[in-house]
Order: sequence, then structure tokens, then C-alpha cells
Amino acid sequence: MRSPWLNKLSVIFGPRLPHSWLLLCLICVLALIAILGSSSSSTFDSVTKNPVRDTYSNYRRLKEQAAVDYLELRTLSLGASRQKELGLCGRERENYVPCYNVSANLLAGFKDGEEFDRHCELSRPRQWCLVRPPKDYKIPLSWPVGRDVIWSGNVKLTKDQFLSSGSMTKRLMLLEENQIAFHSEDGLIFDGVKDYSHQVAEMIGLGSDSEFHQAGVQTVLDIGCGFGSFGAHLASLKLMAVCVAPYEATGSQVQLALERGLPAIIGNFNSRKLPYPSLSFDMVHCAQCGINWDEKDGILLIEVDRVLKPGGYFVLTLPTSKPHGSALNSKRRNRVTLIEELAEKICWTLLSQQEETFVWQKTVDVNCYKSRKQETPPLCNDAHDTSPYYQPLVACIAGTTSKRWIPIQNKSLGYHWSSAELQVHAVQPEDFFEDLQVWGSALRNYWSLLTPLIFSDHPKRPGDEDPLPPYNMIRNVMDMNAHYGGLNAAFLEQKKLVWVMNVVPVWAHNTLPFILDRGFAGVLHDWCEPFPTYPRTYDMLHANGLLSHLSSERCSMMDLLLEMDRILRPEGWIVLSDKLGAIEMARALATQIHWEARVIDLRNGSDQRLLVCQKPFVRK
Repeated sequence: MRSPWLNKLSVIFGPRLPHSWLLLCLICVLALIAILGSSSSSTFDSVTKNPVRDTYSNYRRLKEQAAVDYLELRTLSLGASRQKELGLCGRERENYVPCYNVSANLLAGFKDGEEFDRHCELSRPRQWCLVRPPKDYKIPLSWPVGRDVIWSGNVKLTKDQFLSSGSMTKRLMLLEENQIAFHSEDGLIFDGVKDYSHQVAEMIGLGSDSEFHQAGVQTVLDIGCGFGSFGAHLASLKLMAVCVAPYEATGSQVQLALERGLPAIIGNFNSRKLPYPSLSFDMVHCAQCGINWDEKDGILLIEVDRVLKPGGYFVLTLPTSKPHGSALNSKRRNRVTLIEELAEKICWTLLSQQEETFVWQKTVDVNCYKSRKQETPPLCNDAHDTSPYYQPLVACIAGTTSKRWIPIQNKSLGYHWSSAELQVHAVQPEDFFEDLQVWGSALRNYWSLLTPLIFSDHPKRPGDEDPLPPYNMIRNVMDMNAHYGGLNAAFLEQKKLVWVMNVVPVWAHNTLPFILDRGFAGVLHDWCEPFPTYPRTYDMLHANGLLSHLSSERCSMMDLLLEMDRILRPEGWIVLSDKLGAIEMARALATQIHWEARVIDLRNGSDQRLLVCQKPFVRK
């Protein structure tokens, strides 16, 4: 009978391994077992899709070296040709965003604005190369300084573009030799963001914008956010404002917002649904966002209604009107009239109008739709109210039969959830509270590992205080398989100055409604496709159990890791938790992408491993 150890080695290295290799590998594995078995271990919580307590080894240098030797043997067995390090892409791809190719979309027959939409199905086979940073790229400044000052070489907004922009842009920011300085929140503001926010609060019926939480406003979708000044102010009020704006070849709103450490994602209000479920946001905001809400029979306004929660607010600020009597002003009045008529049809109430700003409130009474004189637009059926992942827009009112039809004024403040609220999302209280505990412990250990010393023989151990990790700025974090958003909750509990983009893969159980109802940022995404963001926009990427699910024939682990490299800033961090086989492969591929990498062994009786990587700052 064949030895079980030989069977395992055959699975890992292949059935036709030469005897000399087999003997060498067997010796290394036996040495690893002896070392692991003779050393003491310390407890470290591993995070899995169904959270369980994992115990990590004591992180001793000899044990790590044995694991590294084992993985290096695995790398060699794959063949030298497959381990060639990847080169850099051309300079023309410094700001490359896949799936947004207007020329290719036009050739494919897309028109009427659809050529500006996301079309991954038209993307050519991806070239395996590393997107390089611009020549003048610099590591962003730490938060909160980085909110108000960014390096001009890190974004696509040039000096000429700035000088040719309108007066509003010049009031929003100052362009120095190599920096863009945004007005701070010290009271010396000239762009009127504070006054504008206070005005919106008063129009809702509040005393000041500090009372937004009391009105049930916790999450805001900011359409066409400009350079993020409104979102930055809302962040100072502890609100979660997510910017969504179209892809732009130059002067990108999304890129500038993310560079400032503010949540943002590329998205179009044109022909497809946004990748959010119905009833997602407490407020939708559009200040001169360039969308003609009265066109296409109002279907874009119906999309706003879909993502807006019951009792939520739509804030619309139009461009300043022209002198009285002009033809443009007459057209504007007609446009406003059409918007007001459609708003009434979808059961919105106009709360207030002051100059160019309008505030509507969505009904909290689901019976309002049945009492309309004309039932147009109609209510959506179950088929229309399914996954919104870039599906075509539908002219019907969604979410009316959802258990989540709860007025924003009735929800709990803060992040404490009752059993009844959890039941709406079919979440068991014991699972929820265990998730909180597991991720809290895991984050403390993750944070202690984010130092370059783990890639050397320095006697640094997790938990040591010198140096204080992370040694560089971590502000923008992405959880690529977020589940309940437990990592996000742990960051908040431990008062880390970060925000998290909680990504729910389209193949996973859709927990995005729960994540958004917790007041977190999140989005649906298919990880066989590129993520809708610009290069170098995240400081840390975390993925738990994601690699094991890459079973589709149209995607590969290398494609995923290259996409992670594209959206990660130089000196940014990757933390991957997965099964042994997936971690082995990722470790081998990480060397091709020039990442520093270290495998952390688990001692929980499973094949779970942790891979911590750091992207280098390549200056070429």
C-alpha cells in the first residue's frame, strides 16, 4: 500500500517527480514536522468565512525558515520558465483602468452614452505586466494631513487643466509646485462647504448638520463628487459618504477623492444599475453633477429611488441660473418642472427649495404607490428586483416588498444591533457576536505583522512595540470577501483612522444589504473582472477564502494578483487567508510580481495559512 505521505506529496508536486526530488522533499517535510512539533505555540485568531479560532505558531525564525524552504521547493517544482519575474507595462498604462475603452465600445455599436459604460466583455486578453507609478509619484501623506494636501504627481490633473478650469475649482483647491492643497476644516473655508452642509440640514428640518445622525442619515451616495470637499466634510461628521462618478481620462473625480483618503468608485448613471441592492443609502446627493434627470423618461431618477431607503433624502443642487429671461433659464425651468412631476409620481415629497438647491424625501408608506392616480411607473416584480450587478435599468419602483423597507428614522443609532434587526437579514445573533470577537482579535494580530521586519531575519515578533506598525500610511482598505463586514467593525472598534470598501463577490451569499445597513461602504463585484477604480488607490487589501473560489475557467489567480497589484499603492500591504494549496500558489506567484511575502503557519488541525505581502516602490 502506498504511504499517505507519498500520496500527499504526489498531490502537491505531481505524480512523476524524480526520486531525488521526492527524497529531498520528504526530508524537508519531516524536518518541518519535527520543528513544529517541538516548539510551543501561541494563539492567534484565524478568520474564515465561518469564523473559528485558529492558533498560530509562535512565529519563531527557525519555524518560518522551514516553511519558506518548503515553499521554495514547491516553487522550483513548478519549473523555472513559469517563475520569470514580470516586467513593467509601458508608460501609457500608468493610469490604466480596464473595461473602460470608449473607442472599442463605439466600434462594438454602443451609443447614446452607453459607450462610456463599463464593458468588460470587450476587454482584450490582459497583458501580464505591472502597472508602474508615474515618474513623479510619491507616497501619500498620512491621514488627516493627506485629506487636505496631495502630491500633484499622483493624479492625472495637470497644471494646465487646473488653470483652465472654472472659478469653483480654483476656490476648492490651490495648486503649488508639486502639491494640491484643499481648504481645511479650520473655519477659513472659501468654497462654502460648511455653509452648504448647514443649509441642507436646515432644509431637512434640522438645527445644524451635526444632527444628520438624529434624522437617520448615516450613509450618503455622492454623485459626481467633484474633488470630494462635501464628502470630506461629511467624514468629519462621522458620516459614510461614497463618491460615484464616471470614468474620466483626465482630471478624475474618483481618483482625486481616493487620493485624499475618501471612499469612491467609478460608476455611471446612464444605462445600467449601480452595483448596489435596493434600499441602500439614507441620502443621495447631486451638486451640479451633470446628469439630466428629466431625460430618458426619468429612468435615472427611478434608479435613485431604487437605492434610496424609505424616508431618505434626495438633494439636488442645479448650476447657477443665467440672467432672468434667457432661453437657457426657460429650459431650466421646464426641466425642473418635469423633475417635480416625476418625483410626485414616485411618492417623493418636496421638503424645501432654496435658490438652486432642492430637497425631496422618499415616502415611508409603501401604500402610497397603490393610492396613486396613475400607477406609472409600476412596481417591480421579483424578477426585476434581483441582483443589480450592472443589469440594465428598469423603469419600475423597487424594494416595496422587501423586509428591509424600514424608515431611516426608525433604525438604531450607532453600530449596536438588536436581535429583531439581525433577523431582517437572517443573521443569527450568536454568529454576529462571534464574528465581532474573531475579527477584533484578528485585526490586532494583522496590525502587528504589517512591518517590513517580518521579511527579514530580524528578531521582530508579532506584538513587539518597536517599530510601531504600520510604519507607513494605511487609510484606504479593501476587504475583497467581506462577509458580514467584521473587519470593518474591528477597525472602528479599535479606532483606526481607516475606511473599508467591503466587497461582496457575486458568487457569495449576498450580505451587502447587511453591510450597507451597518453604515459601511460596500459594493458587489465579480473578481473575474477588474475592479472599477484607478491604479494605486488602496493601501491594504485583505481577502479571506477568496483564492479557493477561483475555479472559473475565464479567470486565474495570476489575473487576480495582477489586479490587486494595479489597485494597490507602492509600499501597500496584502493579507491573504486561505487553504494551503491556494496560499502555496499565491506565494509562488507573488515572487513573479516582486512582492515581499511571508507565510504564517496555523496550528489548528486544518490546512489554513496566512500570506502577508508588501508591494515594493519600483522607481523606473
